[in-house]
Amino acid sequence: MSEAALQQAVSASKENEFLSFVLGEEHYALDITTVKEIRGYEQVTKIANAPSFIKGVINLRGDIVPIVDLRIKFNVGEATYNDFTIVIMLNVHDRIVGIVVDGVSDVIRLSEEDMLPPPEFGVAFDSKYLHGLADVEEHMVILVNIESLITSNELGLVETKTQVVEG
Repeated sequence: MSEAALQQAVSASKENEFLSFVLGEEHYALDITTVKEIRGYEQVTKIANAPSFIKGVINLRGDIVPIVDLRIKFNVGEATYNDFTIVIMLNVHDRIVGIVVDGVSDVIRLSEEDMLPPPEFGVAFDSKYLHGLADVEEHMVILVNIESLITSNELGLVETKTQVVEG
């Protein structure tokens, strides 16, 4: 095997797969290893005093699953709910969480070299929820750090070992 072929094989093995999806006009992607399944939107049971981006919960084969509308959370697109609305079920820290998106696009493979660091937006958008950006097929894809978002105190959906539980 030539040195160039070996280098290409090594870099290919460092590629990560992301599920790309659309929110409004923007393209996003998240680590595919967190994806449990992709479903259509169904009626949720609303939770009193929940933030507007937490639509409610559903019963998924015995698991009570919170549903978060990323369109509302990220303030992009119009939050409509119809037969074409998609929910991506994620498994984050042994908890199932559903996120509402406008559509699922594709599975993309990216190496570390393909990813640009997240820009600093100041207080408008917390870049800790981003892995970075990637240029894919002539459009920019925003790589969401979904574990960081789902486990954030802001959402409060999953308790991590670092969070202190008051009681």
